[in-house]
Amino acid sequence: MALELRQSLGLSQHLVMTPQLQQAIKLLQLSRLELLETISQEIDENPLLDELTTGEVEQDEGEDEREETSGQEPPELPEVKVEERIRDDVDWEAYITEYNTGWAETRYEERDTPTFENITDTKTNLSTHLIWQLNMSNVDEKQKEIGVHIIGNLDEDGYLDIPLEEISQATGHPFEKVLETLQLIQNFDPVGVAARDLQECLLIQTRFLNLGGTIVEKMILDHLKALEEKKYDKIASSLSLPIQDVISAVSLIQGLDPRPGRVYSNDETIYITPDIYVLKVGDDYEIVQNEDGLPKLRINAYYKRILQNKSPLSEDTKAYIQEKLRSAAWLIKSIHQRQRTLFRVTESIVRFQREFLDKGITHLKPLVLRNVAEDIEMHESTVSRVTTNKYVYTPQGLFELKFFFNSSISRLDGEALASESVKEQIRKVIKNEDKAKPYSDKEIEKMMKRLNINIARRTVAKYRESMGILPSRKRKDFLLQ
Repeated sequence: MALELRQSLGLSQHLVMTPQLQQAIKLLQLSRLELLETISQEIDENPLLDELTTGEVEQDEGEDEREETSGQEPPELPEVKVEERIRDDVDWEAYITEYNTGWAETRYEERDTPTFENITDTKTNLSTHLIWQLNMSNVDEKQKEIGVHIIGNLDEDGYLDIPLEEISQATGHPFEKVLETLQLIQNFDPVGVAARDLQECLLIQTRFLNLGGTIVEKMILDHLKALEEKKYDKIASSLSLPIQDVISAVSLIQGLDPRPGRVYSNDETIYITPDIYVLKVGDDYEIVQNEDGLPKLRINAYYKRILQNKSPLSEDTKAYIQEKLRSAAWLIKSIHQRQRTLFRVTESIVRFQREFLDKGITHLKPLVLRNVAEDIEMHESTVSRVTTNKYVYTPQGLFELKFFFNSSISRLDGEALASESVKEQIRKVIKNEDKAKPYSDKEIEKMMKRLNINIARRTVAKYRESMGILPSRKRKDFLLQ
């Protein structure tokens, strides 16, 4: 068999992801805050991008139109010269006296401005608070070194999450010294800090309240698992005590803080700004995009004139300007395309979920990405990207766009119901139950079937857990018995 070389010509189609296309896809799935950061970064890197206010955009567009119509350069304006001389008839003595008097009589407390403390005050975190207490304690340098190492390894709840042997090895001090320092820090504020587990945290707080040796301490030491599962009858039988004594001790334990470090947490509330509004106007709904704070972008007129007038430029300079011009134009186009796609997707969701907007969450319909994609003639992946991290304000509240896409649960008569509607029905049932005799998952299943909802007990348990609702045993309030 002979080997030979041959040339052949073939045609094939490949999807090439250009940088511009990648940027457009990326902009689709960015949240509002991420979009603002991306635009700000592009403005800093691209000199051909201008950020203008609405009034400036209109004025700039008018000037461009006039320039295109006339085809002439604007006349050169004369130089403005400011000549200002001090008047000779100023009564400087009266002037200084008046302003000195006004300055002296100013009362800052009566001004509607924040106080100095409100401007400079910063929230103390857990580490700083504990280091301050350590420095105020009567300890030697070795204990200070160990203490700083312990405090540096506390999590946000105030628990020590590394073994003492590791601290001993890292600091080079004996284990006994590390344990002694740990016990010292456990007496700091907040009470229960530097504990190694939940049991130790609760015991520290119990002994701080002088409850050592009581039924409360015994329950934490020996029956913490039964306490978590609310098996109070089992605890009473094991301790040979009346059930009422156990319930009284439970009320004391419930007053303890299982996360003492959260008092000094630096977590801040994150406020959500909706990307789009759905407002009811008469009997219909109007969709309005949130343009507040979104920069208005425009190509810099100076560089446009340079290219249009064919000024003598080097090839590198001209190539640089043209590259930045294409990048700026594509960014502006991609942002406009993102906004149009978001509007169309929201418009389609409003058509599908009209009953939800009118009557509430119990009337939410099953909806999948394919339904919206076919309605607006787009690909499912595009709909998925544009609904990621986007929020819409509706008459029923603020929701993520992904909220409107959910699976269906069949009714007994054959109709479909959205899973979020079923969750809302379960939430209402549990909210209105007798706290002394909460409903089991099996009982909730029967109640759902009476509401014409075909659902299994395991599905009830899954939905209940997804909503963060405890089982019936842990929801039971023994104090009401």
